[in-house]
Amino acid sequence: MQSGFLRNALSVALLAGTACVAQAKPLVVCTEASPDGFDIVQSTTAVTADASAETLYDRLVRFNRGTTQVEPALAESWEISPDGLTYTFHLRKGVKFHSTDWFKPTRELNADDVLWSFERQRDPKHPWHDKSSRGFPYFEAMEFSTLIGNIEKLDPYTLRFTLTKPQAPFLADLAMGFTSIYSAEYADQLLKAGTTEKLNSQPIGTGPFVFQRYAKDAQIRFKSNPDYWDGEPPSEKLLFSITPDSNVRLQQLRAGACQIALYPRPFDVPALKADAKLKVLEMDSLLTSYVALNTRHAPLDDVRVRQAINLAVDNNAYIQAVFGPDAASQAINPYPSTLLGYDESIAAWPHDPARARKLLEEAGHKDDIKLTIFTRPGGGPTNPNPALGAQLLQADLAAVGIQSEIRVFEWGEMIKRAKNGEHDLVFMGWAGDNGDPDNFISPNLTCAAAKSGENQAGWCDKAFDELIIQARENNDPEQRAALYRKALAIFHEQAPWIPQAHPKQFTAMSKDVEGFVQSPLGSNNFAKTTRKP
Repeated sequence: MQSGFLRNALSVALLAGTACVAQAKPLVVCTEASPDGFDIVQSTTAVTADASAETLYDRLVRFNRGTTQVEPALAESWEISPDGLTYTFHLRKGVKFHSTDWFKPTRELNADDVLWSFERQRDPKHPWHDKSSRGFPYFEAMEFSTLIGNIEKLDPYTLRFTLTKPQAPFLADLAMGFTSIYSAEYADQLLKAGTTEKLNSQPIGTGPFVFQRYAKDAQIRFKSNPDYWDGEPPSEKLLFSITPDSNVRLQQLRAGACQIALYPRPFDVPALKADAKLKVLEMDSLLTSYVALNTRHAPLDDVRVRQAINLAVDNNAYIQAVFGPDAASQAINPYPSTLLGYDESIAAWPHDPARARKLLEEAGHKDDIKLTIFTRPGGGPTNPNPALGAQLLQADLAAVGIQSEIRVFEWGEMIKRAKNGEHDLVFMGWAGDNGDPDNFISPNLTCAAAKSGENQAGWCDKAFDELIIQARENNDPEQRAALYRKALAIFHEQAPWIPQAHPKQFTAMSKDVEGFVQSPLGSNNFAKTTRKP
């Protein structure tokens, strides 16, 4: 392992151009996994968002750094009608698209680009609608196709969105990666050439960094965008070193091969804090880790079996073993207690193997259930030790007579298989994208999300769904909270997940790194990050 690490570190250093003293120091980030690609609307993974939405693209609005407060981005201002159905956006002028070897823009951003970016996902007749190999998971799960009734171009820099019903989190939703704005001119070029797949491999945006090249499972290389509307990033070069093993990420950090190591394991944090050359940032983020139970597979379609599995799991022991003390709190609901409608009255499932066995027998099962457990190698913020977590779950299930087989897949492959419903149980995690409870629920637990495959539990409860729809359409916080509490009671009783933890988020870095701000949404943006000269 040590020799492999040294080869990797040398490769990173050479690719970063560290031998060129005259250039500004590159910023190298050790990240946990490869992205699905660079067409962010096809993905829901955080690593894909970091490599695309946070680097290459912009949206109409964005979140103020380190907060969930919405502020202007490509739209410099907007108006909302009193009934909450009409949003009029005024675009920023002078925004330039990236210029690369494969595309030279002839115009600046305008309303046509916004129209293309939304209509591609919304309109089945759009020439690009069927070009996505993965569909549009967020757009579909959040039912934007039926929510947005019409988008009108009022002039080259003004657009009006008309909704079919009020949507409380709509403005915050527009700050999410799946609403990123693409170049319609570049898309036309690719369509005419018959090379539409290049949108995912040779991306063009308006964001702070320009894509250069990608070596799968190894490195992504970007350069700063000198024409960025919010000011050129201080780091001339940005490199993502893809390093699934947390131990190797920390070795690279200590060796100076990278300056930021994302998602160190909580057990490693004390030693990192004690290192005089490093610093560690931490915060209570909007994160949930869970195991999805595939309700489309028997016997997991029986609520008694799902409840028995929750009773079988010793979640306190899991948190202590995988996260350690003070690094995570126990999850009961699908989202953390800081969000609207969290129900404090719902108690966690107790660890009660005897009661679990009784429920299994009532359901007609005694030592005859065999399940698969899907997990991943490496580790991230919602699952810092996947192997140990899977082994603990396997042991807890065995204690109540359930046999299970652990199957390990690379992150992208696991997501693909889970979306296809091949699993029985799958370890998953979710980072809130906009600070609204709907963002945890709609992409992960609704009937629309079950249809798209993003709801890995495949769970579709009509009463739960109706409550979530009502909550989305209600702008009164107290009424919304009451609706969410009713929905959470159904979620708890029906047990489509094993809720596990709400982890803290840690980021380790060299002391010469400046300008990086952690996001409560779990994303990583390096547009203002640099190294001291």
